[in-house]
Amino acid sequence: MLDISVLPTEPQAEDWGFVFSGRNTVTSLRGQPGMPWRLSEVSEQWGVDFADAVPVGRWQERSAWAFSVPESSINQMEQLTGNLYGLLGRVEDALFHAHGRAYQLLYWLDTHRHCGRCGTLTRAIEDGRAVLCDSCSLRVYPRVSPCVIVLVSKGDKLLLAAAAGFQKRFYSTLAGFMEPGETCEDAVIREVREEVGIEVGNVRYFSSQPWPFPSQVMLGFFAEWQSGDLALNPDEIEDADWFDISAMPPTPPNASISGQLISHFIESL
Repeated sequence: MLDISVLPTEPQAEDWGFVFSGRNTVTSLRGQPGMPWRLSEVSEQWGVDFADAVPVGRWQERSAWAFSVPESSINQMEQLTGNLYGLLGRVEDALFHAHGRAYQLLYWLDTHRHCGRCGTLTRAIEDGRAVLCDSCSLRVYPRVSPCVIVLVSKGDKLLLAAAAGFQKRFYSTLAGFMEPGETCEDAVIREVREEVGIEVGNVRYFSSQPWPFPSQVMLGFFAEWQSGDLALNPDEIEDADWFDISAMPPTPPNASISGQLISHFIESL
């Protein structure tokens, strides 16, 4: 697992490097799927300056760093690029979450190059844990957006929905961002009401999962139908229905918390 309790301070040739080009991971076609690079390889392949390395933590007892490289520098004969989501379920969860943290830190730094209060360029401080504006002293840490995700049941049936705007359609549990001032339970009730028009109760926490798309934490819940008929919000939901476990539509993999919620419900019957 990735240890983030102490961040590395001096890059070494044998350290790990998680490489990204825009939103895509960059891995070797010759190595194991999803494995990071050695920093010596990062330097050889892209000629990057170790001063640009972003500290991630310790992976397999070595310091780990994140790098961003131009798309034009990718060698398609030796390197594989792909959306981070493509690693979900293909590599161990710990490795996926390490890639996810690396990406989130790169995304955070890229979107906080300038102070959000006065516009001055920021600089990294606290060994990369924060950025600081020297002009107005604003200090900003990486931000994580909490998002509730819920499996709603009605007896032995479960509510699954296909999100609007996705070409590859599958049915998942309902999810949405929390609003300022809400409890998690309030967010679950509101999101279900807004997306499918029903009222739910008996909201119960299940588990959580880091979700680097781009920087969220998914808080998983179960809830039970209380009243109302399905009335879909077309801006968010393309289709939704109550499904019996004997006639399930395509659903997310168990590597996602949505898949875990579905599997846990089925196993509990």
